[in-house]
Amino acid sequence: MDMLMEYVWAFLIGGLLCAIGQVLIDLTKLTPARILTSYVVAGVVLGGLGWYQPIVDLAGGGATVPLTGFGHLLAKGVRKAVDMNGFIGIFMGGFTSAAVGISAAIFFGLVAALIFKSGSKINEA
Repeated sequence: MDMLMEYVWAFLIGGLLCAIGQVLIDLTKLTPARILTSYVVAGVVLGGLGWYQPIVDLAGGGATVPLTGFGHLLAKGVRKAVDMNGFIGIFMGGFTSAAVGISAAIFFGLVAALIFKSGSKINEA
């Protein structure tokens, strides 16, 4: 597949995932937190069933960057750890496969907390 088509598929699949999220926000009473959690769970389920890998192969970053990609990464890590370590792999596989992403989220959250001032946005009279 040539480079242009890789970008087109990444844009289309990533855009479709975002559009589905926006439709859920606009047309349902689901909170953004529940939608985001649902995306991770959907990625875990689709990854566990082996259905998400063909999407990743087609769309690349368009499928791995959204939260469904994070769920797929967790499922992939658990599957690999179970194959290597047995039952205990269920508990360690997701952490080892997503350790860099989780560490980055913690680090950048800390940096943002140190740089920006927290507080209420409501003006107190």
